[in-house]
Amino acid sequence: MLLSLRRVVTMNASEFRRRGKEMVDYVADYLEGIEGRQVFPDVDPGYLRRLIPTTAPQEPETFEDIIKDVEKIIMPGVTHWHSPYFFAYFPTASSYPAMLADMLCGAIGCIGFSWAASPACTELETVMMDWLGKMLQLPEAFLAGEAGEGGGVIQGTASEATLVALLAARTKVTRRLQAASPELTQAAIMEKLVAYASDQAHSSVERAGLIGGVRLKAIPSDDKFAMRASALQEALERDKAAGLIPFFVSSPGPTGVSVVTGSFPGCRAVVTGQAVLWSVSLFFRAAGAKLQ
Repeated sequence: MLLSLRRVVTMNASEFRRRGKEMVDYVADYLEGIEGRQVFPDVDPGYLRRLIPTTAPQEPETFEDIIKDVEKIIMPGVTHWHSPYFFAYFPTASSYPAMLADMLCGAIGCIGFSWAASPACTELETVMMDWLGKMLQLPEAFLAGEAGEGGGVIQGTASEATLVALLAARTKVTRRLQAASPELTQAAIMEKLVAYASDQAHSSVERAGLIGGVRLKAIPSDDKFAMRASALQEALERDKAAGLIPFFVSSPGPTGVSVVTGSFPGCRAVVTGQAVLWSVSLFFRAAGAKLQ
């Protein structure tokens, strides 16, 4: 029965070649004509549930019927981020070469959770993150290089990157404090940890604080929406005097809500020399690259 079903629904290489060409044509036509589509959909919440079955289909549908459903059911509810008339959020930065690369990645299908799982995947990511670090002129300590002491990893979203940065800082300060005072428990440290973010920060920073189980304080911004370095300094001194442990500062960069870079030198000077990780969110063209 299973073998019979597999023969019915599995696409062979010959059909894949044919359907692949058809899909490339569909995608090219979509992008070439995207400016003729309404940028933001005129639908109400829940519109899609009324148009598709409540349970998964028992029988496969033809490729032609699926494409018809895409145009009839899916496209009316799509926000067309690649439209020249779309000016919200940030560019999705897809391209024809990137879509071809997605096809190759899908075909290889490796899961790069360790070097042994796929050496090429792990090493290519490491090298390309060094490329990014050099493009941004980061200090050598931020790079993996041959020694592998620095470096970074690619996260799926800006929200994930913010959370990973906060968790990394939390782990680092916890280990440092326990090494100096072995009697300290993780719970005792956690209840005193405090992170800081601009009051203009993206909501992902607040979510990271909630998930990470630490208190997060908003630092006032100035009339240009930049985090005020003096307010950050006051908050750090006040909290340390109260016995709290400052460990993380998140500062939005272009375009993490406000396109402001003027506050960077001042805020960096405040955290320099202190056991605090300073995280800068870069959403523009590198959705969620996190620099620690």
